[in-house]
Amino acid sequence: MEVTDGGEQLVLDGLPAPRVRRRVRAATGGQPLAEHLPVARVAIDLPPAHLDRPFEYAVPASMAQSAVAGSRVKVRFGRQDVDGYVLERVETAEHDGELLPLRRVVSALPVLTPAVARLARAVADRWAGTLVDVLRLAVPPRHARVEGEPVGEAAGPLVPHASASAWTAFRGGPAFLQHVTSGGAPRAVWTALPGAPGERWTDAIAQAVAACVLGGRGALVVVPDARDVERVLDALDAAGVPRWAADRPHGAVRLTADDGPAVRYRAFLAALRGGAQVVVGTRASAFAPVRDLGLVVCWDDGDGLHAEPRAPYPHVREVLALRSELEGCAFLVGAHGRTVPAQSLVASGWAREVVADRAATRSRTARVLALNSTELAREGPAAAARLPTPAWRTIRDRLAAGPVLVQVPRAGYLPVVACGRCRASARCATCHGPLGIASADGTPTCGWCGRLATGWRCDECGAGTLRSVQVGSQRTAEELGRAFPGVPVRVSGARAAGGVLASVRDVPALVVATPGAEPVAPSGYAAAVLLDAATSAGQGLGAAEDAVRRWLAAAALVRSSADGGQVLLVGDAPERAAQALVRWDPVGLASRELDERAELRLPPAVRVASVTGPRDAVAAVVERVDDVEVLGPVPVTGARAAERSAVGALEPEVRALLRVPRAQGQALARSLAASLSVRSARREGGTVRVQLDPTDLS
Repeated sequence: MEVTDGGEQLVLDGLPAPRVRRRVRAATGGQPLAEHLPVARVAIDLPPAHLDRPFEYAVPASMAQSAVAGSRVKVRFGRQDVDGYVLERVETAEHDGELLPLRRVVSALPVLTPAVARLARAVADRWAGTLVDVLRLAVPPRHARVEGEPVGEAAGPLVPHASASAWTAFRGGPAFLQHVTSGGAPRAVWTALPGAPGERWTDAIAQAVAACVLGGRGALVVVPDARDVERVLDALDAAGVPRWAADRPHGAVRLTADDGPAVRYRAFLAALRGGAQVVVGTRASAFAPVRDLGLVVCWDDGDGLHAEPRAPYPHVREVLALRSELEGCAFLVGAHGRTVPAQSLVASGWAREVVADRAATRSRTARVLALNSTELAREGPAAAARLPTPAWRTIRDRLAAGPVLVQVPRAGYLPVVACGRCRASARCATCHGPLGIASADGTPTCGWCGRLATGWRCDECGAGTLRSVQVGSQRTAEELGRAFPGVPVRVSGARAAGGVLASVRDVPALVVATPGAEPVAPSGYAAAVLLDAATSAGQGLGAAEDAVRRWLAAAALVRSSADGGQVLLVGDAPERAAQALVRWDPVGLASRELDERAELRLPPAVRVASVTGPRDAVAAVVERVDDVEVLGPVPVTGARAAERSAVGALEPEVRALLRVPRAQGQALARSLAASLSVRSARREGGTVRVQLDPTDLS
């Protein structure tokens, strides 16, 4: 034990000395400081990675009540005023020198809740990003007029209908809802089935949300696009959870970026202030500030729209899984298919599986037949037709019973063409991108740089004629219109004249749609024909599971086999994917894929980081990362290379892959973040893109 000079408190040897409370010194020009918690720790809105930490500022007495944790502020940083969020207020500062005061409080409304701040920090750490990049995704831009609107008061608790009818066919489904209602935090991976009204995936999600609200907690549902948002909101309304409105502050609110700044911010504030207990939205709504969050739901996690295209590139499924752990809420990820990452959650024991038995699956699904070249051999020369005779006959026969869906993997007219003589792929003379034709009398156009290929000649044989390689939805609609005269043909897709259709009537019609744009028929389609199966399957890691996911999403819109529903897969698809569709067994496919990836050390059995940029810049970043397996670097080709060429970039890009065991994934993220911080502080040249768990790995 020792005694310090001046008779201060005694300290046992070997124990740290008590922290001495330092008086906050601030360069305020004599302006008094807040008496309570005079130091604000602020996350500043500046992108450099080496600034990814809180900065301390003094809180003037005039801002003591408004500069609350979560509020937006202006601070002085260097020679500029920058935006920031107050993360917390504390009594003492860690900085030894003088603190600059806050410049002003932009808004006293605490838009960054402690739970969302913790989630944003966890997301940044998991994907080697910065907090400010995540906050730009999590908190929408301020809309001052909306912020000043009056807040309606709830008249009483929301009491939805209690039902589990859509879950009775699934093992563990009713138990999951009971656990949620009682305040528990179960985690489930759910493989949905088609069904009659009241048994569809939207009804099941609505009943899960209703169970959560009955238990006195809020819920969050994230779906791929605005059409799905509307479907879920309609199902919630039927389950007794009405849409939120300013004059009826109860129920579910829609939160999507497409709705515009004012509408989006109003919905955000409805959740923040507790007026809306349920949030249904698209990707960015995964960070919505739902009060007393009890359930998070991700529908169709394999859809590419769930992957954030901006740094740090998080995926909704993983964000909601982190949120489930941090906030102790229930977790549900569902789809008609099964992704390999979702299967890994089940295999690891982190989540339980909710699936139907084979008898229920057979009774609720359509009859599926794969028409490959072997099956069609007896048709003779007609087997080579894009719409073979069995498919044509099925469409003709089933049209009398209602609409028939035709799924085409590509939009447009002729998205890919080749030389008419030697069959070599037709390429742009400028950037070597693939050529396509947008209409019957259109000029070939490059799909990368957009240049018109007038006077095109084949580099291989010199011929100037073109033939189709892939046929798009517009050309397919033309062909079907000629094959079935008098039958209405409707096209649904982002590039179609009528856009993406939400629904079609239960009348005889042909509906041509691209994957993800299939409209709903109230009583289900009489049949579905899935064309160009080989093209739909694609290439690369995850191609088979993604193809099955798209096929099952379309097949789920068809009536059951008992009602005459039929699904035909046309084309030489990979056998494993085709059999998974025929047996309606996406779980088996995902399980086998996961086992094979574990043997081959591929994601999600391992964690992989992609580092892309100029060769010297990539090498500098990779050299500072320890204990990793480095694959590459290799030159970047394809659309990315064409984009750089189009803007005049002279230095080619390369990509290196860093691979570590799953258990070392967080260490890889920390090491990469540290390397990027050093790069930022040193102002190293070039632009480097770092992405953990890339979805386009091939």
